[in-house]
Order: sequence, then C-alpha cells, then structure tokens
Amino acid sequence: MNYPSDQHLTDQELLQRYKTDGNSDWIGVLFDRYAILLLGLCMKYLKNEEDARDSVQQIFLKVLSDIRKHEVIFFKAWIYQVARNHCLMQLRHHKDVELKEGHMPEVAEQEDASAHVQKDVMIENMGKALELLNDEQRRCVKLFYLEKRSYQEVSDLTGYSLLQVKSYIQNGKRNLKLLLEKYSKNKR
Repeated sequence: MNYPSDQHLTDQELLQRYKTDGNSDWIGVLFDRYAILLLGLCMKYLKNEEDARDSVQQIFLKVLSDIRKHEVIFFKAWIYQVARNHCLMQLRHHKDVELKEGHMPEVAEQEDASAHVQKDVMIENMGKALELLNDEQRRCVKLFYLEKRSYQEVSDLTGYSLLQVKSYIQNGKRNLKLLLEKYSKNKR
C-alpha cells in the first residue's frame, strides 16, 4: 500500500484509519516503524537472533488479532508492553521445558531476566511519575533529560527564565525521586 503520505501520519491517525476501513496495511505501517525496536527488545530478553525474529513475527500477528479489542492511545507503549509480555512468556515457557526435561536453568540467565524486568518496571514507574509532576516541571525535565537539551535551549523553548528552568528541573528531579521511592515501597 504505502500511500505517499502514510509515513507522515501519526500513530493515532494510522490506528484510526485501520479501525475505520479494517485495512491491515495501516497496522503494517505502524509495525514497520517499531520493528527494529521490537527486535532489539526481543534480543535483549531472548538472547538469540532467530528466536527474536520469530517472536517479532508472532507479536505482529498478536497485534493484528488484538488491536481491535483494546483502546490503544499510545501505540508505541502498547506494542512495547505486548512484546515484553511475549518475551517473558517465552522465557517462562523455556524455563518450564528445561525443568520438565530435568535441566536446571542457568542462575545467571534468571538473574539477567530479573534485572531486565526490574529495569522495565523502573522505566514504567518513571513514566507514571513524570505524568504526576506539574506541567512546568514535567516539560523542563523531559526537555533536559530525555531530549538532552541545554538549560538555555529549555529556556528558549519554554519561555521560562534560566533561573526558572533550573528550579523546575531541580524540583522535578527531587519529586521524581520521591515518587519512585514511593512506588518501590508499595511493591514490597
């Protein structure tokens, strides 16, 4: 399909077109945008390129079958979660097969998978915590830390003074830390 302008459509516009006309090519365009991200994620978890490539194909099929069942607002976050869950299920299945066959799974592999899960939880919590900051702090923190902008660039983009930008970033960082500590205590 690849209409000349389909690469310029937002994820949300592509989802809406798919829901309107049912043409899976719209999902294909979306999937193409994130295929490399998904392959990297699968490689991180599965540690095997062939398994990772197979998983990406299975994830695509799952997305096609599940997308109409869910109200997807942020496709990238949703597909990342679908892929992450798929990989964790693959690891769990692999571990179950090893146990049934009498093989003991490598402790290092379990610790590595556990570290990835903890990192993903931390990233998820960071996203939640960012959304709880006030608008000024959230905007400055995202520009400074996520987009790697300088204080001056943040000031120019937001219209805040340099002093305000530094204050919003400092307070935002402190509030993020408090929120993340709160999330980690609630998980225990």
